[in-house]
Amino acid sequence: MCGVFGIMGHPEASRISYLGLYALQHRGQESGGIAAVDGGAMFVERGMGQVADLFDEACLDRLPGRSAIGHIRYSTAGSSKLQNAQPIRIESRRGAIALGHNGNLVNAEALRRALEDNGAIFTSTSDTEVILHLFARSQEETVEDALVDALGRVQGAYSIAALTPTQLLAARDPNGFRPLSIGHLEGAWVVASESCAFDLIGAEFIRDLEPGEVIVLDHDARAEGESIDIVAAGAGGAAPGYVSHQPWADRARKSCIFEHVYFARPDSELYGDAVMGARKRMGLTLGAEAPVEADVVVPVPDGGVYAAQGYSEATGVPFELALIRNHYVGRTFIEPRQSIRHFGVKVKLNPVESLIRGRRVVLVDDSIVRGTTSGKIVEMIRAAGAAEVHVRISSPPYVSSCYYGIDTPRREDLIAANHSLEEVREQIGADSLAYLSLEGLRASVTGEDESYCVACFTAEYPTPLSDDLSTQMELFTPAGAGPASTPR
Repeated sequence: MCGVFGIMGHPEASRISYLGLYALQHRGQESGGIAAVDGGAMFVERGMGQVADLFDEACLDRLPGRSAIGHIRYSTAGSSKLQNAQPIRIESRRGAIALGHNGNLVNAEALRRALEDNGAIFTSTSDTEVILHLFARSQEETVEDALVDALGRVQGAYSIAALTPTQLLAARDPNGFRPLSIGHLEGAWVVASESCAFDLIGAEFIRDLEPGEVIVLDHDARAEGESIDIVAAGAGGAAPGYVSHQPWADRARKSCIFEHVYFARPDSELYGDAVMGARKRMGLTLGAEAPVEADVVVPVPDGGVYAAQGYSEATGVPFELALIRNHYVGRTFIEPRQSIRHFGVKVKLNPVESLIRGRRVVLVDDSIVRGTTSGKIVEMIRAAGAAEVHVRISSPPYVSSCYYGIDTPRREDLIAANHSLEEVREQIGADSLAYLSLEGLRASVTGEDESYCVACFTAEYPTPLSDDLSTQMELFTPAGAGPASTPR
């Protein structure tokens, strides 16, 4: 639940990074930062809060140069505090490097203990710092080989952007859990967690990084204005001007399907599929699987909007935006001393009584996690005069925690993991409840059935989750030869 952005070869790199992070704000609201390089010097600005509050003209003026990376954070590994804000910068024998990371490392605690036992001193509780310690201790000579060496020792999910005084590097883990794309802007290269960031800055989307791919952009070549022939890439080809590594053996692709269900912005293209289209297909399939006699289909904004449109189209029940979201609610707000029932939900959502009173309502949402919010929304709809409330969920029951970068509670707190369908229906107060089947979800997204991680719906994890030190790689011996390179 983080967003990364990087740009190489643009005279306003930090300002473009600011805009890129602005477009990715939905991926994290706790903290943010930008690192920039100018004339071999690296500058970093980080802080707590959202992008618009963190960066002003004076702050961006302190980030000169033609290359920059940015990061916005929602904590999964490591608490929400300034020490864990990214990009994290260190000095090593290869010079300065700053790193921004989206994902979660399942062996981070074991690696951290081993590093601390060998004298490492950590300044944060983030698993991202583990990667940097491994990078600093690598016996490889070049930055790219040392980074590949470090990434080869971690397990789990990562999409990263790294900046040095002369290079920008980007990488996806070999399973491809988290998204990362490359684009082109006015002679500069850009990388971002989602393509919606390219839309805001006017960049051309080129392609997704492949699982296990590491790309290296050279700062000096970009700064000298070396031309980049995008047309020569051809349809589906890699654009020239950078070097691509595929240093690891192929693994099964396991892109996170929950990005399509909920997390990605609907105007992004993800894993070769338009997110908005995938969500509408989920609703179409849900309507075919679980129709109900009703008068109106109402989405829970924003996650349920496109699924509700699909459900309405499949069933013929009219669609209405009868829940209005307050888009100006921050992460915290002051509740009146005199308690208002369901204040936390009501400050964000308000029902339109004229569209609900006396009607049978199908309430469409993307997921039910703990169930507490769903119950409050159902009660609000009833209080607005609904005759019936039928809940439809455009994903399967969420039964297991995510260990690859989405902040979900422990299994004992997941309502569907501990209660039957009927018990969940009773707890949220609905007249009926139905989920999209796993087969229906898989049919709603492009790609092969087995190319997605669906562990949150099945508890079948694609990587080992053991934290046993005996299963870890030796930390302080060379991991092997450097990566084979393919010029692009």
